Amino acid sequence: DQPHVSDTQVMVEFENGNFNFTFPNPKNVSEFSMTLFKGREKKEICALHLSKERVIPKSNVTYCQTQNSRSSTTFILKNLERKHIDVYTYWLEIFLPPPYIDCCLKETYLFIQDKEDCFSLGLMLWIIISLIIFAISCVCCVVACCLRNKNQKCESNSHEYNSEYMPMAAVNAAKKTRI
Repeated sequence: DQPHVSDTQVMVEFENGNFNFTFPNPKNVSEFSMTLFKGREKKEICALHLSKERVIPKSNVTYCQTQNSRSSTTFILKNLERKHIDVYTYWLEIFLPPPYIDCCLKETYLFIQDKEDCFSLGLMLWIIISLIIFAISCVCCVVACCLRNKNQKCESNSHEYNSEYMPMAAVNAAKKTRI
């Protein structure tokens, strides 16, 4: 009846915006603790201490909760943001029965993409597209105005009766007949 830590891997689930890390509980053990550390400096963020009499959850942060069943222990990380990107280490300590066992179960790198980043990238893309369309519209308007002014000058020059071709003759415009 020696203490036994299962070789099964941690089960990682992403559900409803939460990360769930589930570990099988050690077999033939009456008292143990599981702790979740963050970063290379191993800052403890939450832990769960189990004995025959009671279960004692401990959390040093608001985004970590623990759950326990007869067969497994789960760390639930909620409302994560970019600032929570780091290496998470899962540590097991077995107190009873002797001998005391202290071991690292798993290290996991967790990357979180901010929702605001996706939104701001989409918004920025729409702003750039809108500015390009506005610039093209402005260029088209300027070109149209220039062409219109040029056509008006040409038309007014062609109807000028006292032009350089007939410097001496003053000619009245012919009256158009109306039907």
